[in-house]
Amino acid sequence: MMKALIERLEQKFRISEVVRQRNDELFMTAAKEEAVSLVTYLKEYEGFTHLVLLTAVDWLEAGRFQLTYLLNNNAVKADAGIRVYLDRERPEMESIHHLWKQAATYQRELKEMFGIGFPGSPRVDEPFILEGWRDIPPYRRDFDTKKYSEKTYFPRPGRKTYDPEEYMKKQLYPEE
Repeated sequence: MMKALIERLEQKFRISEVVRQRNDELFMTAAKEEAVSLVTYLKEYEGFTHLVLLTAVDWLEAGRFQLTYLLNNNAVKADAGIRVYLDRERPEMESIHHLWKQAATYQRELKEMFGIGFPGSPRVDEPFILEGWRDIPPYRRDFDTKKYSEKTYFPRPGRKTYDPEEYMKKQLYPEE
């Protein structure tokens, strides 16, 4: 089933980096300009009617974000992941909230946590979790969690700080 699906998709879309994780799961990379059309095609014509998730990865060193749409076809018990790369300097992607209402929630989260815009998505610019947040989006890899914590929270008496590497060595190898 998946081999035939890949062949059909390759005839209609510019997909690359096709990886079959299992017999019932594949991932492919699509051009940003074709991603929504591909997702729509998978839903409308190939039976991938369930949006499992929409998530992102920050590839800081490469200067881009990776969006991944994970879709499920319950009739044949198969999953398809569509990866799309966005420029990190101006990350913006067309919304898919017209295909699945819950996509608007994923898109709000990605806007707040990564700074990825989804123009036209309902309530995308309203606070989602981080009311009053004034720093860079916290899921970006250049967000300094330690610096933010030290600036925002006071040290509590009686707390000890451990170097994680040394602490784990002592936990795993106490005799050394």
